[in-house]
Formats: sequence, structure tokens, C-alpha cells
Amino acid sequence: MSDRIQNDDLHRPLSGAAPARKSALAGAFAIFTAPRLVYGAIGLTALAIAGGLLVADPDGGRPRVVAKIEPPKPPEPAPAPPIAMTASPETTASIERTTRGPAGRSAQEIEQASGVKVTRAGSEQAPSAMIIEIDRPAMGVRLAPAPDRRLVEKTPMGLLPRVGADGSKPYDIYARPMVVPQNVPPGAPKIALIVGALGVSQTTTSAALSELPPAVSFAFAPYGADVQTQAMRARADGHEIYLHAPMEPFDYAQNDPGPHTLRAQASSEQTLEDLRWLMSRFTGYVGVMNFLGGRFLDSETVLTPPMRELANRGVAFIDDGSAQTVSQLVASRVGATMARADVVIDANPAPPAIAAALARLEQIARQKGFALGVAAARPDSIHALAHFATQLEKRGIALVPASAGLTRPAAVAGAQ
Repeated sequence: MSDRIQNDDLHRPLSGAAPARKSALAGAFAIFTAPRLVYGAIGLTALAIAGGLLVADPDGGRPRVVAKIEPPKPPEPAPAPPIAMTASPETTASIERTTRGPAGRSAQEIEQASGVKVTRAGSEQAPSAMIIEIDRPAMGVRLAPAPDRRLVEKTPMGLLPRVGADGSKPYDIYARPMVVPQNVPPGAPKIALIVGALGVSQTTTSAALSELPPAVSFAFAPYGADVQTQAMRARADGHEIYLHAPMEPFDYAQNDPGPHTLRAQASSEQTLEDLRWLMSRFTGYVGVMNFLGGRFLDSETVLTPPMRELANRGVAFIDDGSAQTVSQLVASRVGATMARADVVIDANPAPPAIAAALARLEQIARQKGFALGVAAARPDSIHALAHFATQLEKRGIALVPASAGLTRPAAVAGAQ
């Protein structure tokens, strides 16, 4: 190592005497060391580049945006509010332009009689140049809500139907209105269909709901785990509903319809208790239809107490027509409202037999003006009924709910 002591900070000892003081000239040139010369050159280059940019760009490097400014367009006038028709979401309307309506009525008169509220912008008067006519047979049909508080009695078993304090009856309030399609001529024959044994199989019930038109009536068995929900869904889709009540057949107990079956050998008190249990399973039904019941329906003595109970509660009775019964005789004596089926469509479930039964039902309807057919909730039966129902209008026949065939006795002896 050189004995000469260097005079920069890097080689100065951390302790000891300071080096001798430099001359003034040496101190003046000390700044021109090699590193400082390099850094100075870099700085001068940067200044030169910046100066060039300032000369080349009159904006001094500031961002520029050229925007075309146009005067704002005047706002477009708002369109006139359209005519709003307040009606059921299912309503379909036909609009005809004319100067006078049927029978020479004005637009104002027809509108007032149509039952549809028309809201207009400006004048509240109906224009004479346009008449809005509602095709009432095409209007969507909605059933009355159920349960109606007027028509239910709270019991330990559940809700039971009853006649309202104002005299309203379940078979009137819960029935589907009879709507005849526009293409069917007045006085045309009518057919009603009931599909029974629903509510037990979810698959079958769903198939009936998806395939069958709303005018087909449904009968629900009382044993389904979710029968109330399924029954309400059917009503929401427009189907009037019935309770499919089990009754004793001739081969009971080998053929046992289920718990609380109405039995011929039971006391009147037991029969009424079983009937009330069955009626409490769900609400909103028009009436009760028998499931089996050859023996139970064969005796006036046995049938009179339950038939009177139905009459007193405003519930109709449907005899499925599967056996010889005394239901019509007893109903007339106690004042019950009822109907009896003309054809059991799938008594023989083979497809050719079902087709023959439907042809017979149509023949009866043309002869009598009305016919009621019943069928069980089987896949083949549902498919056949769905096809049959779609063809009725083309053949000049109206599909109506089962309640259209109910008979209400005008005068009854011993109704209480």
C-alpha cells in the first residue's frame, strides 16, 4: 500500500488527523472529476431534448383533443298515450272499426255494456268512428277465490263447506262459468267431462293439468299428501273441482277404497263423521262425486243422511253412473243438487273401447242437448280426452264444465 495518504472522503480514516488543506486553485478544479463530467453531459442532453419538444410542439407537450361542437337538437314531441284496456290478463279482444254497433247501438252504449273499462287520453267519450267489442266467449275465465270465508265452517277436522249467511252456496260460487265458444251456434249440443282420482299421483295430476283444457272438470281423491295445493292449482288454471269420495262397493272389503269409506253397514252418525272428514281435506269444490259405491248408493235409507248433509251445506252430488243407484230419487226428496253421468268413458280402459265410449257420449249429447262423461286419471284416458276435447268445437259441440248439468229441484218435501 502506498504510504501517501489520499485526500478523498472514501480513503480518509474514521479517526485521526485531517489531511493538509488544498490550494485555492486545486479546490476550483476539484469539481471537474470524471463522474461529475458524465452526469453533467447527461443533464445537458435531457435539456436539449426538452427544448426540441417545446419548439416542435406549440402546445408544449400538453394533451390535445379536437371536438366538434354542434348545437343541441330540439326534443322530439312525446307520443300520445295509447288506449289502455283494463281487463283480465287472459282477455282477448277483437277490435272492429265501424260507425254503429249491433242493433244500431252507439260506441258509447256498447262500451258501457261490455264490462271493460277503457282509459283514454283527453276526452272520456267513446269515439263514434271506432267501436271496441269484446268477444266474451273468448275471454279468460277465472274462478272465484277459494276458500270463500262466507262458505267455510271451522271444525277440529278442518274447514267444511256451508251455505253462506247471505244464502250463497258452494256449488254456485265455486263453479266455472259456462262459456260457449263463438264458433259454436246457439242451441248447439254440450258435453261435460270429469277426470277423477286426481291428487294421488303427482305425475298423473301434472299430465291432466298440462294436457286438458280448463273446461274439463277435475275430481280429487282425499288422500293425496298435497291435495289442497294441487286442487288450488287446478282452480287457478280454470278447472272446477270435485271431491272424489270413496263409497262401499259390493265386493268390500276385498276392494277397500281407503280410510273413511262411506259404508252401508255404518250408523248414520258414523257415516256423517266419515263424510265430514272427507270434505275437510281441501276446499273450493263444487260437489262430491262417488268413487265406487255400488252397495252404498243402492239403499235409500243409507243414502238419505249424507245426501241431506250435502244439501244443507250447499254442496252438489255427482253420480258417476257406474251402477244402478237411487241417488236421483233421494236427491229430489232432500233437496240436493245433483247430476248423473251418462257414460263412464274408460270402464274398459283399452283405447278402442275409450274411442267407442266417446262416440257414444257425443251421440247422447246430440240427442239430449247435454251429456256428461267421467273417466279415471289414466295416461291413455287423459290423452284420449285431450284429443276429443280439441275436436268438439269443429264438430259444433260446446265443451262445458260439469256444473252445467246440475239439476236443482224446484220444490222439495222433507228437505230438513
